[in-house]
Amino acid sequence: MPPFRLVASDIDGTLIRTDGTLSPRTIGVLDQLYTRGVPTVLVTGRPVRWLRQLYDQMAEPLPAVCANGAVVYDPDTDEILRAAPLTVELLMDVTRQLREAVPDVALAVEVEDGRSFWYEEKWPLRWDGEHKQVRVLASPEELTSVPAVKLLARSASYGPDDFAELVSRTLGGIAEATHSSSSALVEISAAGVTKAAGLAWLCEREGFTAEDVVAFGDMPNDLPLLAWAGRSVAMSNAHPAVREVADEVTLTNDEDGVAVYLEKLFDL
Repeated sequence: MPPFRLVASDIDGTLIRTDGTLSPRTIGVLDQLYTRGVPTVLVTGRPVRWLRQLYDQMAEPLPAVCANGAVVYDPDTDEILRAAPLTVELLMDVTRQLREAVPDVALAVEVEDGRSFWYEEKWPLRWDGEHKQVRVLASPEELTSVPAVKLLARSASYGPDDFAELVSRTLGGIAEATHSSSSALVEISAAGVTKAAGLAWLCEREGFTAEDVVAFGDMPNDLPLLAWAGRSVAMSNAHPAVREVADEVTLTNDEDGVAVYLEKLFDL
């Protein structure tokens, strides 16, 4: 029997290379695991609409825990199996506190289970601008008009780690705050919503336990996942906090670190 029954992997900075591609080696390893009956689950901060770029490189799409655990997605049926959004009331409370604590804060929301993105006019939209479901808010009130699977906050006044710490301190546990960017971008979910919680829900549904899972990650939003999994593996390019808590460290994402580790683990 294989040492683990399920592989869970972050996408950006972990499974794919810096140029956004899956290497042939990684594709081959995932295919071999599938043949052996070992499923792989993508566990990502990405919204559902950002999965197509990866799925187009695969023979078969993989199930995904998206938006840092707020959405569980079945690509075979294009179905949202589970969603855990921030309520309108919580959004209003969180955004009020953020605006008071960070005068230059820019906010955006992932809505419709991550199929749409709404952003304030001062939000620095760096990609995704041509997507028909991406649009600027008509008014500040619209930001909190519907539930959101993720609230995003940016500031030009802080570094990434300092801003994440400030947001966490400001919210005081009423919501989850994490980050996965090299800029001051914080991702906010409902309390208790993490990559670990989303994957745990899917694993229970499919008959797996935490001890069955080997997980890979590179950024602070991966920390709950790595703490939960039976074995945790950080990339060599990972944030220092991730390398510190992981059971092991593999090569970088550009060196096919996930594939190299899985080849040895499963004797592929």
